Amino acid sequence: MMVVIPIAIAIVMWFLAGYSLAFSGSGKFVGNFGNILFHGVSETASTKGYKIPDAVFAVFQMMFSIITVSIATGAVTGRIKFAPLLIFSPIWLIFVYYPLAHMVWGGGLLARMGALDFAGGDVVHVSSGVSGLVLAMIIGKRREFTRTEYRPHNVPFVLLGTGILAFGWLGFNTGSALEVNSTAIHAFITTMLSLASAMCSWVIIEKLNNGTSTLVGTSTGLVAGLVAITPGAGYVSYGSAILMGLLVSPICYFAISRLKHKLQYDDALDAFGCHGIGGIFGGVATAIFTMPNLTPEKGNFGLLYGGTHLFVATIAAILITAVWSGIFTFIIIKIIGVFMPIRASDREEAVGMDDSEHKETAYPTFMGLDS
Repeated sequence: MMVVIPIAIAIVMWFLAGYSLAFSGSGKFVGNFGNILFHGVSETASTKGYKIPDAVFAVFQMMFSIITVSIATGAVTGRIKFAPLLIFSPIWLIFVYYPLAHMVWGGGLLARMGALDFAGGDVVHVSSGVSGLVLAMIIGKRREFTRTEYRPHNVPFVLLGTGILAFGWLGFNTGSALEVNSTAIHAFITTMLSLASAMCSWVIIEKLNNGTSTLVGTSTGLVAGLVAITPGAGYVSYGSAILMGLLVSPICYFAISRLKHKLQYDDALDAFGCHGIGGIFGGVATAIFTMPNLTPEKGNFGLLYGGTHLFVATIAAILITAVWSGIFTFIIIKIIGVFMPIRASDREEAVGMDDSEHKETAYPTFMGLDS
């Protein structure tokens, strides 16, 4: 339910006002209501100079908002109650996602600074990762944190979910070219190279640290590789994509296996360790490796090729994204907490959120409840 219900919320919100706030107007921080209820969004022509109609662009962009809020709330899986989640999601979209989408992709502040984000490094991963960290710190640890090992519920399902995720990810990285052209195929290839090299890297580092490599770990490496390449998929060389994949896995591995336990925050699905840290790394790597012949803005290329403006703009954009996301997430969840309990009780958490919140269990037969 934590993953399914944001789909419905984000779709409705995008139609009501989200698209308009993200992609209308010329404000620095957020758009206006010029396209509220998809008013003026043509199904046959583009008012933005793209080769696809406005409606196609709008629906394509909608899916980014769906996945972003789900990543953030995934950090507190297992102890957040459902009602506050329903309230948090639309408010977070209004105050965090839509402004950041406008600032980066809608011609706002970060775009004017010269920051590049091909398919969602700042907008999706840094914002959701930092928000997930703030939620995890405010809501607190699961009752058995550090006292028990949280093992995956179903390893084949982990692989299945990773495969579905990768399939969709190739779609939105490649689709961010907004037409079938050389940039689209370039983004497809760099995405494949990064995810593959990150998987190889994770296998090696897991073997060196634990004496064995796991399917869950390899799947995590795949996701880390996807996160890393997202901001620069259309801008960096094939070789740089391989290097980014090789480097992001040990960085995310350290964040998940060491940093989380050192700082004692309970990020259940490693939103910060994988998406937040991976997104920050990917943004910095994009600022280093963006090629002069691939950059969408003449003269705005990577540090490796002698450009400094992109690097400075990228660091500033990451900091602004992190601070914006963190502050608003903190304010939103704190205000909700004034009016209702956010955290499940010890008994509810022990029973399990499926049963205590939704009166459902996945496998009643295994508990003798099949009659």
